[in-house]
Amino acid sequence: MFGLQPSDESVFETAPVVRSFSLALRVPPEEVWNGLAGDSPLAWCRALGNGRYTSSRPFGVGTTREITVCRVIKLRERFFRWEEGRRHSFGVTESNVPLLSRFAEDYLVEPMADGSRFTWTIAAEMKAPLRRPNFLGSFPLERIMRTLEADTRQHFERATST
Repeated sequence: MFGLQPSDESVFETAPVVRSFSLALRVPPEEVWNGLAGDSPLAWCRALGNGRYTSSRPFGVGTTREITVCRVIKLRERFFRWEEGRRHSFGVTESNVPLLSRFAEDYLVEPMADGSRFTWTIAAEMKAPLRRPNFLGSFPLERIMRTLEADTRQHFERATST
């Protein structure tokens, strides 16, 4: 495993690549949160697999998790923000591929009159020489983000139709 630089809240302002999407969902915030903090986090996402928390409950700042991206990239994560039922953020501490200097994600779940709003933000800094602007423009993060957004929308729309 290759170590990454530590992340905190500032990464979402300072990273060279920050991508986000926000979805209005017709499910209660608790249902979205349970999908994020449950025993199989983000299980609905095709690009993610084997997600599991490696810390004991109750979760909070310092909680650790492991997940696989696109069946190949294994990540170890540590949460630096945890607001139970509302928001949590983590930085990747280790990866099995040496592509990233820093990588972090933020999940925000907010109540709405008819459900909830879920905002997913990803911040990344590639290792040199992958920092070149022309590489970032074609970085697969864009495609992965579209897949995560589509899978999340589909999962929670299916939940409201049953």
